[in-house]
Order: sequence, then C-alpha cells, then structure tokens
Amino acid sequence: MFDVIRRWYKSRFSDPDAVALFLLLLFGFAIIWWFGDLLGPFLVALVLAYLLEWPVHRLERLGLSRLLATSLVVLLFIACMALLLLGLVPTLVVQGVNLAKEAPTMLAHSQEFVRTLPDKYPELVDISLVESVIDIIRQRILGLGESLVAASLSSLVSIVTLLIYFILVPLLVFFMLKDKQSLLGSLRRFLPRNRALARRVWLEMNDQIVNYIRGKVVEILIVGVATYLPFAFLGLRYSVLLAVAVGFSVLIPYIGAVVVTVPVTMIGLFQWGLTPEFAWLMVLYLVIQGLDGNLLVPVLFSEAVNLHPVAIIVAVLFFGGLWGFWGVFFAIPLATLVKAVINAWPRREEGGTNLNM
Repeated sequence: MFDVIRRWYKSRFSDPDAVALFLLLLFGFAIIWWFGDLLGPFLVALVLAYLLEWPVHRLERLGLSRLLATSLVVLLFIACMALLLLGLVPTLVVQGVNLAKEAPTMLAHSQEFVRTLPDKYPELVDISLVESVIDIIRQRILGLGESLVAASLSSLVSIVTLLIYFILVPLLVFFMLKDKQSLLGSLRRFLPRNRALARRVWLEMNDQIVNYIRGKVVEILIVGVATYLPFAFLGLRYSVLLAVAVGFSVLIPYIGAVVVTVPVTMIGLFQWGLTPEFAWLMVLYLVIQGLDGNLLVPVLFSEAVNLHPVAIIVAVLFFGGLWGFWGVFFAIPLATLVKAVINAWPRREEGGTNLNM
C-alpha cells in the first residue's frame, strides 16, 4: 500500500514545476477561502479590468498613450453605469415593491386554483397532496417576507458597502489598467523560479477568462433586452424586473434558466390565466431560451470552454457552495482551470506500469 502511494507521489510530484504549480494553487485557494469577503471589491475590479482591457488596447493601437486610453475608457464606463443605474434601478425598486405587495393576493389565487384541481381531476390529483403543496408555498412566502424585513433592517450597512464599492472599484480598475505591466512584473518577483508549468496553465486560462467575462456580459445584455421586448409588447406586468432576472440567470448554466422560468410562468398565469396571451408569452420565452442555448452561447463561447454539461453543473454547485456569487460567476473558468491543470500535470510511467489512478 505504502509502495503504491510512494510511486504515485513520485510520478506526480517529482517535477519541480509541478510542485510549484501545486503550491501556487494551494496558496490561491487559501487566500480566497480565508479572505474572500474582504476581497470583494478587488474581485469586482478584476472582472471589470478584464472587461475593459480590450477597448484600452484598441485605443492604444490607434496611437493613444496607456494613461489617456485608460482614463477615457474608465470615464466612459462610469458614465454608462451611472445612466444605467439612474434609469433602471428606480424601475426595479418600484416593480419589486409592487410585486412584494401583490404576492399575498397571488398566493390566495394560487390556493383557490390548486384546490379546484381535485374536483376537476379526482383520478389524477390527491387532496392531501394539494394541501401539502399549499402549505409549502405559504411557508416559502412567509420566509421571503422575513428575509425582506431582515434586509431592510440592514439597509444602512448595505448602503455603506455600496458607497465603498462605488469609490474603491473605479480606482482599482483605473490603476489595474494603467499599471498593468508594472503590477504583473511586481507579481512575478514573488513567484517561484520553477514556474514553467504554472506559466503554461496561466496563458491558457488568461485567454479563456477574458473571453468568458466578455461573453457573459454580452450574453446578459442580449438576453435581457431580447426578453424585455416581447414581455413589454404583450403587456406583462413587472416586465423590467423579470427581464433583468432572466438576463442574470445566464450566470448559472442550466439551473438559472429553470429557476427563473417559475416566476415568469406564475406572473403570466396570474395576469392572464390559461389564455392565448399566456400561450404566446411562454412560446416567445422558450424561443429566447432556445436561441440563447443553441445559437448565442456557441457563438460567444466557441473558444472559451469545452466542458460536459454534467461537469458544468457540478462546478456551479461546488464552487457556488464554497464562495457564493463569485463561485457561481467563476464556476466555468475554475472548472476549466481544473481541467487544464489535470491535462498539463506531468506523468511518469515506471517499469511499464500504468500509474494513472
């Protein structure tokens, strides 16, 4: 037994580059595990820096200095975000408050509808099952109300946190873009000398992370706008709130689309019932979801990742459970990192015996 372990360890960790890569991964995991909450502004700034590097680079190719290109891009981004927040956030707040007020009425109508099912379909629907479903829905609504009250009590802390983000994040993004080369040079000073394997994995992952972040932002915008247009055309209530939810649902592959379908269906049923308008709503919504999964995602992420759906779902559940929102957001790049490390890790066969375990 010990001989097998010794041979396995020797085959995997005899290369100094492999040991350096393992220690770097272990150190990075420990930093995020222990200081993930404190690094929130840094992670937001890092994502935005990846997103804005492309326009900065394009302006540099046109002849602008790095400082001027960075200043123009960051100022333009701040202006766009301010206009978006001023135009979108008030609408989201109003629709969210109205939906919370109307939730008890929607629950009452849902209970009445569900209670009529045993009379209409006595062979298919059990009354005890109906009552248990109603109790579960009621408990969920009450739990949501308690969460909203707790959130309102901590709103002052949330406002302070947002102010910190609004001040620190633009500054971090500006300096990350302006001093990119000097920051990377300073970081290399702390890396081990035997980092050839780590460098190879990093070069592969860097391109994929850039493509992934840029593609996700574009996908959120396209799916959100494409969802809002038919919702508004049909006159669906809370169309802006639902469109934003559908747009951000693409952050969680497969699972997000299933979860966000529930409020869209419930609000459509409450507003129209089983009518042609509701049928058109569901048809258009399913068409958008189909186009997103079968056309938009392959176009945006053709060079990003090549992972099996099961691996993606497992990565979302695992990294989301570890690091919350950021774990979900970076689940696919992290899964790709694991795959790249496994593929690049050196192996050595001894005596013709296959040690791949």
